[in-house]
Amino acid sequence: MAALTLDGVSKRYGEFQAVRDLSFQVEKGAICGFLGPNGAGKTSTLRMILGLQPATSGRIEILGADDGRKVRDRIGFLPEERGLYKKMTPVDAIAFFGSLKGVPVAEGRKRAREMLDAQGLGASKNKKMKELSKGMAQKVQLIASVVHRPEFVILDEPFSGLDPVNQQGLETVIRDLAANGATVLFSTHVMQHAERLCDRVVLLARGRKAFEGTVAEARATSRRFLELEGAIDPNAVGGLPGVTGVEVLNDADGVRTLKAALAADAAGQETLKAAFLTGLDVRRFELKQPTLHDAFIDLTGDHPDQDQSVAKPASGAAR
Repeated sequence: MAALTLDGVSKRYGEFQAVRDLSFQVEKGAICGFLGPNGAGKTSTLRMILGLQPATSGRIEILGADDGRKVRDRIGFLPEERGLYKKMTPVDAIAFFGSLKGVPVAEGRKRAREMLDAQGLGASKNKKMKELSKGMAQKVQLIASVVHRPEFVILDEPFSGLDPVNQQGLETVIRDLAANGATVLFSTHVMQHAERLCDRVVLLARGRKAFEGTVAEARATSRRFLELEGAIDPNAVGGLPGVTGVEVLNDADGVRTLKAALAADAAGQETLKAAFLTGLDVRRFELKQPTLHDAFIDLTGDHPDQDQSVAKPASGAAR
């Protein structure tokens, strides 16, 4: 059964079209990545799902309700714009947010201590929020968003600003949420997180859905490629059999790293053989399978780190 359904959803801000005819589903208990560049319409969509702003057209159903506000106590939300009261302790902050979702303060404090201990923050649970590092504060805010044990969790750019260690810890939290029965929808423009975590992904570009399916299905839309390194002329690589496109990944002191996309039926070994027979100065080579990042570029024509928000309203509502 679907925990979330969007059917033909669009959103306009005056003359600006942030989301266009968007349809997708998230099954109960799944981890779904909502992926796209900054400004692609992800945050606008999440706000419509939560009922924080109305859709211009289309239908949204979440946990059986036609308005996220009707089931808000069953939803956990970590917004992109984060902030906690700096003079509160983590325990107090988590208990306070839990009370807004119907959790008694005493129970909220008990859950806060347990969850902080589980995330390695037990020694900091009675410090002031202003004394915590950014990564620690972000973990506290995530705990605050799920202390009421929601059925559906929405995370808007949860990995933003975290170092690799804290990113890995957050991935563990997301997996634990799903293992305990929650449905998770998180937006990101960093494909690697989605590749490791997601059951399914929805790719968004310029407010439109570019793809919906599993990570493996997304990868299958892209092509294998050869990564070559040496004093190589890109035009010479482009003329090799089976090569459909060449991208220069790095060029330093005459040593280039090239990405040569292969046709679907091309044999990588034959392409390499032709490279050596042609006399190209290939010092390193590797045949690689496409990543989700590669698939995103092929499906949308955009780099996921690009900012598509040039035309969005000054309020930033169309992110």
